[in-house]
Amino acid sequence: MTRQCARPGCAESASSTFGYAYAERTVWLVELTAEPHPSTYDLCRRHADGFSVPNGWELRDRRNLVPSLVREAS
Repeated sequence: MTRQCARPGCAESASSTFGYAYAERTVWLVELTAEPHPSTYDLCRRHADGFSVPNGWELRDRRNLVPSLVREAS
């Protein structure tokens, strides 16, 4: 079963997961995690790409935003 975007009213499939460290004013955004966790939230690509944080907070986007066009030789 695919996970759905956590944004209210969005029915798209999730592609990213975000969580935050409140005391450090940091939000991290990563590729969709293998398993859901109660302290993280999933977003579709559209909402992840437009994700912003409050003033004074830092967003650490750790997603692989550029797909590899060249496959390494094995």
